[in-house]
Amino acid sequence: MRIIVCGFGTVAQSLAKLLVSRSDDLYAKYGIMPRIVGAFDTHGGAVDQSGLDLSRLVDVKKKYGSIKNYDKSKKLDGLDIIKNIDADVLIETTASNYKDAEPGMSHITNAMKLGMHVISVNKGPLAIAFPSLMELAVYNQVQFRFSGTVGGGTPILNYAKSSLQGEQITSFAGILNGTTNYILTNMARGMSFSQALKDAKSRGYVEADESLDLDGFDAAAKLVILANWIMGMKVTMPDIKRTGIRKVTLDDVKKAAKKKMAIKLIASCNKDLEVSPKEIPLEDPLCVNGTLNAISFTSEHSGTQTIIGKGAGGTETASAILRDLLDIRKEILRA
Repeated sequence: MRIIVCGFGTVAQSLAKLLVSRSDDLYAKYGIMPRIVGAFDTHGGAVDQSGLDLSRLVDVKKKYGSIKNYDKSKKLDGLDIIKNIDADVLIETTASNYKDAEPGMSHITNAMKLGMHVISVNKGPLAIAFPSLMELAVYNQVQFRFSGTVGGGTPILNYAKSSLQGEQITSFAGILNGTTNYILTNMARGMSFSQALKDAKSRGYVEADESLDLDGFDAAAKLVILANWIMGMKVTMPDIKRTGIRKVTLDDVKKAAKKKMAIKLIASCNKDLEVSPKEIPLEDPLCVNGTLNAISFTSEHSGTQTIIGKGAGGTETASAILRDLLDIRKEILRA
């Protein structure tokens, strides 16, 4: 499979390392030989129809801060690579943008129109235009996968769609943002909001634009994806009632603790779609600490089931991309 990778940050570099380490295993088990034939970051790109040297690509990024130095003789723009390089799959890993979803939106739509299957871990395009992107994929007869957008390496989307197949999911609620969960966990241990935020920043848990975490945009984007994919809704970001954690005080957290409750940023889909801080009983399976994510699905016959796992991380998200790649391969063979 020939692949183009958009963005070459932590996730894409982790994917490159994963493909190198598992190349023999992937061929032996699944008969798949993934080749990255094009890749680009904000400064430039690299192409090779026979497949880029992934170890060298990672080294160049580390040394120069951009993969444009992989081949200095070529100056390559991202959309030029998508439009002019033959590939089967596009993997979109650029930063999520909830204003206009660019540049990820253009990468995805152009790839689909050219007949490429798409894997995205960029939540922006899905949060803003999930229904129309699904329609575009169907129209162009391509696969569209995005399991890494919710839960990182924890297969939340796959679990709800496959493991609960045949069930009617009636509602769900979850902690979908590890950063806010880490901050609220530390507040429960006595830190003020500002101290907990500073600590989370020092560990690299907070987005460069902190409002994406603190004001609930990240959790809302994941809620949009879940509501569309699992509940069959046709919703986008403006349909979410969103409140972040900035107004949660140490006093609020202490009052909740006295009632054997903890305050968590909960994304829920019941009658309404909402992201807001809520009190959760300490014994509730949903009440996880640190950077963990957790989501409880309530279905018609099997009651409530909770899935817990790491919400992010380069290696974890790269493993979700690989899972999607194998899924696409399976669908191609079935067609």
